[in-house]
Amino acid sequence: MAPVLSRSFATPSLASLPLTNPNKAFNFRSAFLPRNGLHNKAFSCSGLRWKLEKRNNRVAVRCEASAVAEKEAEETSGEKFEYQAEVSRLLDLIVHSLYSHKEVFLREVVSNASDALDKLRFLSVTEPSLLGDSGELEIRIKPDPDNGTITITDTGIGMTKEELVDCLGTIAQSGTSKFLKALKENKDLGADNGLIGQFGVGFYSAFLVAEKVVVSTKSPRSEKQYVWEAVADSSSYLIREETDPEKLLHRGTQITLYLRSDDKYEFSDPTRIQNLVNNYSQFVSFPIYTWQEKSRTVEVEEEETPKEGEEEKPEGEKQKKKTTKTEKYWDWELANETKPIWMRNPKEVEKDEYHEFYKKTFNDFLDPLGYTHFTTEGEVEFRSVLYIPGMGPLNNEDVVNPKTKNIRLYVKRVFISDDFDGELFPRYLSFVKGVVDSNDLPLNVSREILQESRIVRIMRKRLVRKTFDMIQEISESENKEDYKKFWENFGRFLKLGCIEDSGNHKRVTPLLRFYTSKSEEELTSLDEYVENMGENQKAIYYLATDSLKSAKTAPFLEKLVQKDIEVLYLIEPIDEIAIQNLQTYKEKKFVDISKEDLELGDEDEVKERETKQEYNLLCDWIKQQLGDRVAKVQISKRLSSSPCVLVSGQFGWSANMERLMKAQALGDTASLEFMRGRRILEINPDHPIIKDLNAACKNAPESSDAKRAVDLLYDTALISSGYSPESPAELGNKIYEIMAMALGGRWGRSEDDDVEASEANAAETDTTTNEGSETQVIEPSEVRIENDPWQD
Repeated sequence: MAPVLSRSFATPSLASLPLTNPNKAFNFRSAFLPRNGLHNKAFSCSGLRWKLEKRNNRVAVRCEASAVAEKEAEETSGEKFEYQAEVSRLLDLIVHSLYSHKEVFLREVVSNASDALDKLRFLSVTEPSLLGDSGELEIRIKPDPDNGTITITDTGIGMTKEELVDCLGTIAQSGTSKFLKALKENKDLGADNGLIGQFGVGFYSAFLVAEKVVVSTKSPRSEKQYVWEAVADSSSYLIREETDPEKLLHRGTQITLYLRSDDKYEFSDPTRIQNLVNNYSQFVSFPIYTWQEKSRTVEVEEEETPKEGEEEKPEGEKQKKKTTKTEKYWDWELANETKPIWMRNPKEVEKDEYHEFYKKTFNDFLDPLGYTHFTTEGEVEFRSVLYIPGMGPLNNEDVVNPKTKNIRLYVKRVFISDDFDGELFPRYLSFVKGVVDSNDLPLNVSREILQESRIVRIMRKRLVRKTFDMIQEISESENKEDYKKFWENFGRFLKLGCIEDSGNHKRVTPLLRFYTSKSEEELTSLDEYVENMGENQKAIYYLATDSLKSAKTAPFLEKLVQKDIEVLYLIEPIDEIAIQNLQTYKEKKFVDISKEDLELGDEDEVKERETKQEYNLLCDWIKQQLGDRVAKVQISKRLSSSPCVLVSGQFGWSANMERLMKAQALGDTASLEFMRGRRILEINPDHPIIKDLNAACKNAPESSDAKRAVDLLYDTALISSGYSPESPAELGNKIYEIMAMALGGRWGRSEDDDVEASEANAAETDTTTNEGSETQVIEPSEVRIENDPWQD
């Protein structure tokens, strides 16, 4: 690169070239210099300003880059403009695109009223005159179905004219956040502030249902009351002074919503308003009153009507009788009676109060099985009360559905949402009910959606840990019936946790319960199983079947029961998958006794070798008869009374798993064949049938009866081991044939009956054949009916 470019453009750069003959033009070519040479003293090229100088028989070329830098600075320093926003379009976005449900307008307006009351209460500590004689701090909501309006009145701090312009006239400017900022600057903000607002758009949610909003407000710092009016889809608003004496307020704010025609009947209904307050603002710290229709019984005096045939008495002689009748009237009713129990100290709350709060909040009629009340501090601060319901879900779909309404999320005691998809609790703990209240949750602007963040993950981790502590406490309580009831209702959920949450295996596993070969009536924990293990037992043995009865009678158990080894019975469909995901517990490996290579630890190797040599020929002969139906035939270590058993390969599906996969509605036949694994036939050398077959193998290997016995032996082992026969009808025919051989003539049946029955069957067959041969086949073209319209 040329020397002139190797320097900074901040100062003029200089490059000198030798001039051998000053009378001749110097021919110099460069991308930065003009093509006609250096004839001019100054020129521009490639966007740069160049200057030519002569010094001591040398030519100097100077690049005036500083001028270029100044020019660039002028270009970048341009004119500054402010963003412009179309107010009506911005309001339309806030109203119609920010909120998912129209009903949240009441939550936002009530939250604003609560903030106004909180500000007044806070400021009155230093300025008691602000309270005056204007009554209690409260919120009143009055729906008017006749006129289609809702009026929300609070006795809070109110607003001056300047504050009206500043707060309601400036979109997305939160008066609450501005108030908190001022308190922080003055270092007056206490740790326990209950102010809710933060975004400055909640007020405009009123336009979700209202075509016109009128705000009348009176601040104790102003002698005048002002009215703010705005119409939906408008970019302007009106502020005027209130002059009507009947509409004057002592202090606070009154918001009147003129409902749209399509929302008028729904949101002006007093019952609907009451339900919305109960759902969203139940735990606001100030009393909320709603205008409700009530009924009462009154006693009135009525004149007695004369009976038929009697003359009517004069006015003075008429008797009056007292009767009762029901009359309707309108009055204020407190909507938020239930207090936020999670805000209190757990030591001060009684058990009955927790139960009562649970029944009211979740509309349940049963007492919860357990509860926990805690506060977490540090990186994330929140309060929570969690419950385990008294009864599990009736619908199986609820077991695997992560979207439940069981966890109610509050921010500063205002309900935000109960529609979660696994953000706060994993799917297997979706049965847990409770409330979570935090002051610093990451919400979106509409305060409806909990955003995924590190804070949410920390909350989820702590909630899950507290839930496990609560369940563990129930399992360790003196009343064993409580945990038995819990397991009956929610045991499947914990087994699902073994599959889905490997990080909490240490917490889930001690809570599991199973029936065992030594405890067929009572459930046993894995801790109890490990305590009862023998010294030489190095594994936890289990057997997966479809019922407790089939587990008890399974041939796989025979040798283990004989040796006093306890076996877990996995009788629910989810059990086997859950155990396979656990793999070990307290350094003890889980072993399926229905699979090959079962080691019990006390085998006699010499005897095994002798037995294997003796029956080696039989194993090969049986394998030859069965072909591809089995992978191999071997001597069994698990049988004592059964002649044989069919076990699965170490890495294939067990019989129970194969049964479950076949039952899947959308099961894949190809994957079923691939995962089925190999089947191994194990024989018991001490059983008489096996001894007879061993003799047949040596003395009459081509005997049809022996081969038929091997087939039947395999089919029988297939059923007793939990597999499904490939052809049930064929198996039935084999059994009938053997029954006929065993029962033939035992109770005096004569041979003549057999001859007559066979002749009758033969005659019946012949008749059927003849009928078939004499049947006349008529072509469709020859079939005619009377009065055929197509007949010639």
